[in-house]
Amino acid sequence: MKDAFGTPQSLLVLGGTSEIGLATARRLVARRTRTVWLAGRPSPALEEAASGLRDMGADVRTVAFDALDPEAHEESLGKIFAEGDIDMVLLAFGILGDQARDEDDPLAAVRVAQTNYTGAVSAGLVCARALQSQGHGSLVVLSSVAGERARRSNFIYGSSKAGLDAFSQGLGDALYGTGVHVMVVRPGFVRSKMTAGLEEAPMATTPEAVAEAIETGLRRRSETVWVPGALRVVMSALRHAPRQVFRRLPL
Repeated sequence: MKDAFGTPQSLLVLGGTSEIGLATARRLVARRTRTVWLAGRPSPALEEAASGLRDMGADVRTVAFDALDPEAHEESLGKIFAEGDIDMVLLAFGILGDQARDEDDPLAAVRVAQTNYTGAVSAGLVCARALQSQGHGSLVVLSSVAGERARRSNFIYGSSKAGLDAFSQGLGDALYGTGVHVMVVRPGFVRSKMTAGLEEAPMATTPEAVAEAIETGLRRRSETVWVPGALRVVMSALRHAPRQVFRRLPL
């Protein structure tokens, strides 16, 4: 259960090497979170991430998880919940892809969609059912402002995030009143390994800033969090811009 300060005592990060996921885990462990599960593909990076959190005093366990293997999600994630209640699940996995390459390689484009959307639908539903069964908990989903309106420069990635965002909002409505809280997080450009080498967009942010916004959103029981907050207004204007105007914007 959450402590008196609203901090989850147990955390499951789906995408255990995600920079945003780990920044959030570090922030929550520093606040009082004691048990952390890192779910991801077995790798030295996953073990290094776990070691870093253990050094902060958390009880950290790793579990094999692959977004592209939804048939295994029920079993792998079910084992985690069988160990005890999870106060917060952070769905943090996803890939950016390479727009130019993926347009010429449909299978690569499909991999982006399967990871960011199909894998998230599967894992999200498995975790939502487990949270509902225990009667409490938060499911935090990392979406993106890219899902607000598809842009020429990254419409494959953006469309996958649009699907994830719509799914998560609907899931939140379905779970309303059950004791389970669903929060959708929409960061803008995040300075990370995933975006290294890309031209930085206006109002760029960091994994640590996203983590801070997630913590604040949890405390407020927010349903949607924009990072930075000013993007809410910007994206509202872009979403309603006429298509002929939108096409001419340097996006």
